[in-house]
Amino acid sequence: MGHAETTRDTGRTTGGATEAYRAARDRLLELRGDHERAVAEFTWPDVGPRFNWAVDWFDAIARGNDRPALVLVEEDGSTTSVTFDEMARRSDRVAAWLRAQGVAKGDAVVVMLGNQVELWESMLGIMKLGAVIMPTTTAVGPADLTDRIDRGGARHVICNPADTAKFDAVPGDYTRVAVGAAPGWLDLHDAHGLGDVSLEHPGTAPEDRLLLYFTSGTTSRPKLVEHTQVSYPVGHLTTMYWLGLRPGDVHLNISSPGWAKHAWSCFFAPWIAEATVFLFNYTRFDPVALLDQLHTHEVTSFCAPPTVWRMLINADLSGGPGSLREVIGAGEPLNPEVIEQVRRQWGLTLRDGYGQTEMTAAVGNTPGSTVKPGSMGRALPGCPVVLVDPMTREPVTAPGEGEICLDLAASPLPLMTGYQGDAQRNEDAMTGGYYHTGDVASVDEEGYITYVGRTDDVFKASDYKISPFELESVLIEHPAVAEAAVVPAPDPVRLAVPKAYVVLAPGHEPTRDTALAILRHAREHLAPYQRVRRLEFAELPKTISGKIRRVELRARENERAAGRGDAAGDATGDGSPEWRDDQFPELRA
Repeated sequence: MGHAETTRDTGRTTGGATEAYRAARDRLLELRGDHERAVAEFTWPDVGPRFNWAVDWFDAIARGNDRPALVLVEEDGSTTSVTFDEMARRSDRVAAWLRAQGVAKGDAVVVMLGNQVELWESMLGIMKLGAVIMPTTTAVGPADLTDRIDRGGARHVICNPADTAKFDAVPGDYTRVAVGAAPGWLDLHDAHGLGDVSLEHPGTAPEDRLLLYFTSGTTSRPKLVEHTQVSYPVGHLTTMYWLGLRPGDVHLNISSPGWAKHAWSCFFAPWIAEATVFLFNYTRFDPVALLDQLHTHEVTSFCAPPTVWRMLINADLSGGPGSLREVIGAGEPLNPEVIEQVRRQWGLTLRDGYGQTEMTAAVGNTPGSTVKPGSMGRALPGCPVVLVDPMTREPVTAPGEGEICLDLAASPLPLMTGYQGDAQRNEDAMTGGYYHTGDVASVDEEGYITYVGRTDDVFKASDYKISPFELESVLIEHPAVAEAAVVPAPDPVRLAVPKAYVVLAPGHEPTRDTALAILRHAREHLAPYQRVRRLEFAELPKTISGKIRRVELRARENERAAGRGDAAGDATGDGSPEWRDDQFPELRA
């Protein structure tokens, strides 16, 4: 494999930045399995006054490298494989072609593509120009696009022909590029005919902006997050460490393009490790088909959100893990029952982790570490994680509970520069010398951090603090429960009581007997003050990135208490779609 420090036919020397980056990467690979030493010894690399990840890292490892960088498998079994060297050359051509269309250093470019080769070509190509990537999910419509282009100051758009009509109602003087023929749009495929091209290093400084992400908005209008040439490209060194990736691995991550986790695990972390990015495209999730792909293509590491893991454990895992060495959950907290079932059937430890769009992975159960059920692990190398008491604004002494924060005095490299165009939100997020995540957790004497909930989601019932995640983890242990969300339901006596919205697993019906069985299970496994006292069978409202919107469920309960709720779907005969524990004499026995 070639590691030439001068990229082919371009004269662009990568020099010290590449060596510093490689040394930091290799040190983490050496310290795999020794979390304590990694935290104690790892330091972020000094990449110098100019740095561009696409040139100084990707091109450096890609030139002359004939291993697969990207493998895409479609539902019909057709497969596209692109080597590292091919990806470097293709992205050079895309960069040169985009430059000819007017894309310049500092320009923001909306990239609204699916899992297709052009997505990776475009991201690398935009980077190589020193331009700014605005990843955007294909699920958004004209109103969201108008907001994104306006707030992000986008000057160019890249999308598929099927999505060009969405922009008919989106005002703005932006360059329109389609991946294929579309009336009135340029065709990105024209870049493929350029042959070998020459590009100069864009001269980007570490503090120059690289990425503009819109968060999924679980509670409010999506926030606009800015990342630099180092916050994600260098910060994801420790994401690689958390995932446990090695050179030559085949890594499958399930997340949609346009969201930060896709960049984490389908772009930066695998290619930092010199691993293959593997994707399986499907229109409707099929656990059996996914498991077959894992085996057929000898996937070595697999990361998926808890929703996918819950669906997988309801499928047949008897075929074993194949070539899998690392299994990881991300996006939302992992319930202990899911971890136990994977361990029981595959003999592998499903590892959790934590981060946000605003930063890279910050907390994780790393390879070789003891996994404590329910805990998402310990602070990762280079990540100054502290829990802060929301009342005193002082760090919590373990064992204790507080808001997950990053210590700004430690200059956390993976942290965003801020929320663009929102001074008040920035001030709130960075107050008191800490970056405030809005997530509450507990920490034990060994530094293991256990998620409690969003600051907005934690509530009091009979003056006891309730963690929805803790109750939900118990609920999904019941075989009838596929997913659950717990929110406060107003109560005249207790102020609020825990109410569970439940999605049933296949083969279970929304009957009185099912409700009784679930409530009884919760009563047997929770403290009296945590008892789920109301239950409703319903689909869970989610963001387009798949996160549960408990804010909608809370609003539904408040409206119902005020007499404005919709009583449709009467399950109990009293005009309410919910079951209450006082309706079951069996529970009082």
